[in-house]
Amino acid sequence: MKIAMLDDYQQVAKQSADWSSLPSGTTVDSFAENIADQDELVRRLQPYEVIVAMRERTRFPAQVIDALPNLRLLVSTGGRNPSIDAEACARRNVALCSAHGAASGQSSTAEVAWALVLALTKRIPQADKAMRSGGWQETVITESLAGKTLGVLGLGRLGKYVARYGQAFGMNVIAWSPHLTDERASEASVRRVSKEALFAESDVVSLHLVSNAATKGIVGAAEIAAMKRTAYLVNTSRGPLIDEKALIAALEERRIAGAGLDVFWTEPLPKDHVVRRLDNVVLTPHLGYVVDENLKKFYDNALKNVRNWIAGLPLTPMGR
Repeated sequence: MKIAMLDDYQQVAKQSADWSSLPSGTTVDSFAENIADQDELVRRLQPYEVIVAMRERTRFPAQVIDALPNLRLLVSTGGRNPSIDAEACARRNVALCSAHGAASGQSSTAEVAWALVLALTKRIPQADKAMRSGGWQETVITESLAGKTLGVLGLGRLGKYVARYGQAFGMNVIAWSPHLTDERASEASVRRVSKEALFAESDVVSLHLVSNAATKGIVGAAEIAAMKRTAYLVNTSRGPLIDEKALIAALEERRIAGAGLDVFWTEPLPKDHVVRRLDNVVLTPHLGYVVDENLKKFYDNALKNVRNWIAGLPLTPMGR
């Protein structure tokens, strides 16, 4: 049996679980680079019976699944993966399952969101750059977070973490999501507002929604135009939640103060992407879930699914 583990950027997959416990003759290969070209992806993966995908990093549309004659099991880390065509898997009789991570992956994402908030509002990258070039105080921090308004778009588990961080910093916290109720907002000591009010009132907007057809582009030109010129937008959820062109235009024209981005429209972010050159953006390379404990749990649960598949036992279903 041949197993391929994709998008293992840090080359930790093999040592994160006991793959040697699989039957003798099993080959486990790790791919450190992202294979964006569909034809090259098919060529590289054709020999494999089992593929372990790292969340949505590599897309598996029907054309790819149909072109992999040996594929029998597709394991995706994380609970959901909209980049995999589940209907094509079912049609081809390819078993599809998920490998959950650790709870620390969620808290870490919220911590990265707050790190971006602080980096933006305290101008940490600019101060660091000045210090390393021999400078000293070259910028002015215009105001404190205390008393300002934090808008949380999506008050699920991650959104609640970020809301609590905002409250700890003395911020007023408001929230909106498509199904948020006053009762659920009150439980988190947060005020529910309309989406329009959230963008108009917030000094910092932090995104915490799942990515699907309904939320794609949910932050568009109108929402960004409603923001204060002094406001910041932070996204640690998924790149497609924001209209790329609208955000870049607003940043280039200084219609908002800046953005903190851990997720992007194309990942890995192309080396020549314009957002890399903007001085009012703080960038991190999708670090939210990249926690040692979380990655080990991902691969350990992936291994368990492979073992169960070999033994004919139930697999962990997607979406749970």
